[in-house]
Order: sequence, then structure tokens, then C-alpha cells
Amino acid sequence: MEHDADILIAGGGLNGPALALALAQGGLRVIVVDARPAPARAEAGFDGRAYALALASKRLLTMIGLWDSLADKVQPMRQIKASDGHAGQGASPLFLHFDSAEIEEGPMGFMLEDRHLYRAFLQAMQTTPGITLISGETVVAQQPAPTGVSVTLASGRVLTAGLLVGCDGRGSGVAARAGIRRQGWGYDQTALVTAVWHEKDHEGTAQQFFMPSGPLAILPLPGGHHSSIVWSESTAAATAIQALDDAAYLAALRPRFGDFLGQIKLAGIRFTYPLSLSLAERFVAPRVALVGDAAHGVHPIAGQGLNLGLRDVGALAEVLIEAMRRGEDLGAIDVLERYQRWRRFDATALALGMDTVNRLFSNDNPLLRLGRDLGMGLVSSLPGLRRGFMRQAAGLSGDLPKLLRGQPI
Repeated sequence: MEHDADILIAGGGLNGPALALALAQGGLRVIVVDARPAPARAEAGFDGRAYALALASKRLLTMIGLWDSLADKVQPMRQIKASDGHAGQGASPLFLHFDSAEIEEGPMGFMLEDRHLYRAFLQAMQTTPGITLISGETVVAQQPAPTGVSVTLASGRVLTAGLLVGCDGRGSGVAARAGIRRQGWGYDQTALVTAVWHEKDHEGTAQQFFMPSGPLAILPLPGGHHSSIVWSESTAAATAIQALDDAAYLAALRPRFGDFLGQIKLAGIRFTYPLSLSLAERFVAPRVALVGDAAHGVHPIAGQGLNLGLRDVGALAEVLIEAMRRGEDLGAIDVLERYQRWRRFDATALALGMDTVNRLFSNDNPLLRLGRDLGMGLVSSLPGLRRGFMRQAAGLSGDLPKLLRGQPI
């Protein structure tokens, strides 16, 4: 039967558009259904929300034609420093220090604001043949069949495709309707997210300060004097801090932030996000595949959420485009299981790794604190081990899809 598209993607955040562009460039017809109105997101101003894009993710964005329009809006992360300590008492003398000059590929990652990345995706989707964007709509029903999948939108419109891809977040309706259950747990932690102006230049250095209540990430933004803040606290403490006025909020942040960048002022909108680990029991079902947070939600401790999703994008695009070239049914379960075998172990391992790091550092046990400080000092003092960790932070390790290696499919 003739479908409205080869692939229908539910979710137009970031992974959905990235997948649409990769698939369309491979010759597939794609429909993206985005619940949010596109103009509202595209016209958003500065609010401090930003992503840490690993070097491998930059390669994918380059291969799907986005990076040239973003290159003047990113802040390279030239150094990463991680330390352990208590608010107001300074950091341990044993810390982890990565310098991108030690690896030949260049900066380990780049900071990029959400508004710039979404706007680039939107413009690319609107100008790429083979992509249809439906904004302000949601998928409310789906029905797999031997030859395709039928999808019903909230408006009552019915669309058909060979495959439905869920890029619709941790509460994925696509996954739930496909009978895919999730496993995971909460951390009783909430992330406070904002941006600050600081007196001194950050010089492209990302800072991660581990405290018993949770980590504080200080992530450099373009211009040298603004940084994005991801500050994890117990949910009760975060709720109380978020309720403070700006002056009191800043007073609570200042002893945790320290004075290494001089005076600080709030510069972005204040957000909160509850933190949890969530893994789909399967990444595929008949005529369905899951990508990004719909498949796995991880602790933001290393900023790997979007990078993990873009690995899914690269892998699924490669599996589907190669299947198309062989004349295979794109929604057939044997095709989809190639994607699942490729991605599920890596995603699960990284999610559990982030869980372990968070549990190891979010406590005040003196023996654990000594062990982790010695461990960070050891990694920093051994060049081979240090470079291995740096390549992992840059997303260069493991079985990478072609797009993340900078190669066409």
C-alpha cells in the first residue's frame, strides 16, 4: 500500500528533527509531528538553557548540514575540571583535569543554547526535500499492521507510514501504546537550571563540583562571561531554593559556585527538572522504534542525554537507510532489532554508569570521599588513562555510527 511517508516521527524536540534530516538525506520520506508550535520555539530569546555537545555529536550535525549555521554560536569546551568538596569550603586538592590540547581531534565538546539548535533544525526541516513538519499536533493512537502503521493525530487526521519512531520523551506515548514498559528509579534530586554572568572570563573551561547533596555543573557559554548552571540538590532543598527571590537564590548559589570567576549575577530564567533514571525494556516493537529520552533517561551528571540520543539517531538512520537500499521492509522487526542490538547495551551501560557516579559522589562518607578523590587524582596523573577518559567524554569510543565518525551513510 502507498503510505503518507516512509517514516513518521512523533516528537519534534531535537532528536526527532536530527533523525528526520538524516533519513531525508538518505532518500526517505519523513513526517515529523511536533506538539509545540514551531514559531514560539524558534523565536525564543536567551533563557540560559544549553547543551554540552560531544565532538562526535558535532560530527553528526556537520554530516546532516547543520554545523555551518551554528559554528559562530557555540562555545568550545577546551578544558574540563571535576572536583569534590563542600559548599563554602572549596574543592579537594585532588581533582580531575582534561585539556583538549591532549587529543588530536580538537575540543572535546561544545556548548550550544537550545534556542539556536532548535532554530537551525527548524530551518533545515523546512528547506529539506522529503520532510513534512506538522506543528501543534500530537499522536493519540497508533495501530501496527503487516504492511505499515496507522497513526491518528489529536485533530482526527490519520496518517500511515512504514515505521513510527517515538522521539516523544520519557513519558513516551508511542512506547506506552506499543506496550513497552519502563524500569528505573528516582534520585530524590532536582536540577536547578539557570545562567549566570561572571566577572572573569571562563576561558572555555567546564567545571563540575561534586557536593554531598548533588553536583554543580558550570558550563561555559559564548562571550566568556556567561555560564549555564545545572545545580542538583535534594528535591526538598531544590523546591525551597526555587521559591526564593533572585537575591536569595543567588545567595544560596554563591558559596557553592565559589569566587574563582569573580562576582556573579543571575542572567537566565530559572528552571527545575526532577532527576531520575528510566530505561525502556525494549527499544523496538512491531512497526515502532524508540529514540532518545523515549528509550532512556539518564542523570545529567555528565551532560550526556542529548549525546546519547544523537547516537541513537545515527544508528537508526544507518540501519534504515541500508535496509532501504537492500529493498527490505523498514518496519520489519528483524530490521528494527539490528538497531536495538546496536544501541540498547551502550545506552544501558552509560545510564547505569551515570547512576553509579551520582551515588558515589552524592554522599558524605569519609572513606568514599577519600577513594573518589584519590581516583580523580590518579586519572589526572596518568596521561594514557587521562586521554582514554577524554576520548570517552568526546564521544569517540565504542561502536560509533558512521554519522558520528564524520562519514556519510
